[in-house]
Amino acid sequence: MEFRSDMTVELAYHVGLDQDVAKAARVSTLGEGAKEDGRPVEGLINFLMRDRHGSPFEHNSMTFYIEAPIFVAREFFRHRAGWSYNEESARYKELEPSFYVPDKHRKLIQTGKPGAYSFEQGTFQHRGALMGSFQVAYREAHLQYRNMLEAGIAREVARAVLPVGTYTSFYATCNARSLMHFLSLRTTRPNSAFSSFPQREIEMVAEKMEADFAELMPATYEAFERHGRVAP
Repeated sequence: MEFRSDMTVELAYHVGLDQDVAKAARVSTLGEGAKEDGRPVEGLINFLMRDRHGSPFEHNSMTFYIEAPIFVAREFFRHRAGWSYNEESARYKELEPSFYVPDKHRKLIQTGKPGAYSFEQGTFQHRGALMGSFQVAYREAHLQYRNMLEAGIAREVARAVLPVGTYTSFYATCNARSLMHFLSLRTTRPNSAFSSFPQREIEMVAEKMEADFAELMPATYEAFERHGRVAP
């Protein structure tokens, strides 16, 4: 049995760079000539981002392999426009006994009311109670899961006892525009034009995806940052 606090994010493969954003935009004025246009792209991409001309940012693709708790995956799959997913299936395979536990940096105590709340670190006692409860619950759930499988119960039935802290794996494919929309909602940054309040665990995934995006399409990412992290 494995207890972990990290999120796995790997850029599995990609198609498209900053230059492809510029070509998609310049076809409107150059036609076929846009394919061979070699002018700098930074100024054009900044203009497109500033004035929210979004479609040129859709002519690319990034596929990520992600390992995260089931509750993170369910939040992730709410993002539909410009996204495709395929997930590990507990109907067809036995899930590994890999479970999420918050690390020492995870704030535990919610204060305030819905729509106006914040989180505090919590005490040593809070953290001790949490770790004990998580591990007891996970061990018992997995024991009953294994007991049912060994008794011949179908995987699709036995999986119902597994908690949402169980790790799952999936592929997520997006384009730069849909990724920027995701990042604007699932990260917290002081330079964002609009406030966002993501759960920390999905923000951990988003931060790793953002690092790959910044390296892959630096001009697009810089313009995204410059203009308040608003997807065009």
